[in-house]
Amino acid sequence: MQQKFSGMPRRLYSASPSRLLAWLDCPRRYRMQYLDRPRPQARSPRAHTSVGVATHNVLRDFWDLAPVERTPSSVESLVRQSWIDVGFRDPEQSASWRARTTGRVTEYLRGVDRGRQPLGVERTVSLHTATMAVTGRLDRLDDRDGELVVVDYKTGRARPTDDDARTSLPMALYAVAAAGMFRRPCTRVELHHLPTGEVLAHEHTPATLQRKVAEAESIAADLRRADTDYADKGVESPMFAPAVSPICAWCEFRAHCPEGQVIGPEKSDWAGLEPDVPAGPGRRE
Repeated sequence: MQQKFSGMPRRLYSASPSRLLAWLDCPRRYRMQYLDRPRPQARSPRAHTSVGVATHNVLRDFWDLAPVERTPSSVESLVRQSWIDVGFRDPEQSASWRARTTGRVTEYLRGVDRGRQPLGVERTVSLHTATMAVTGRLDRLDDRDGELVVVDYKTGRARPTDDDARTSLPMALYAVAAAGMFRRPCTRVELHHLPTGEVLAHEHTPATLQRKVAEAESIAADLRRADTDYADKGVESPMFAPAVSPICAWCEFRAHCPEGQVIGPEKSDWAGLEPDVPAGPGRRE
């Protein structure tokens, strides 16, 4: 049995930005995703997730190519290799979105200096404070004249705003972590929205970054208490009430949450890409 000794420092709470945000979105979903064992079975991924994962994989593998090989034909080949044929209404929809994704990524990369290697691609970074240890993986880290820039790819229909870049907790934490790891300034964060080609940016200050770190520490403190209560009471803990909202229609654990099931019908597999349409021959709901 592990003994506790007085005067010993408290163990840091370890988390990822995704874990912190999961708690804010819905404590019930957080419990099912991170604490319940065995973990409740999640629904199969939707089509927009398949598109997003494939796009991120292409933008990762692109930078492994030699500069002379970074061409539109290479992008087409990478999309074909990375494509995830899950969640689509039918093969025709999958093929259409594969072609659309190839066009989007190709057009996006035309506006990028393809000869300038990023400092990091799918780079894992870590941040330690007096109370927590946060580890996550950023999409891209650029070195622009000695200053670091955190880049996050967005592939969804909804256009992000500059305010989304300003308020993003993960990107702020990545900026602080990257600055500490590489010992260079890192205050600029950018959302690159591939469907529109727009770049939404925010320039942090040391004060705004510190506020984001303090926000993460506050969430981590809540999670420490919740995790401890779960270890004592299990699913009977009162700390994991569902945050019922329209997001419930998209939740991958909806089948295990009676409260979430009352929020309208579940979204179809392809609703994140195109509006739902009535099922017909060869189409599935």
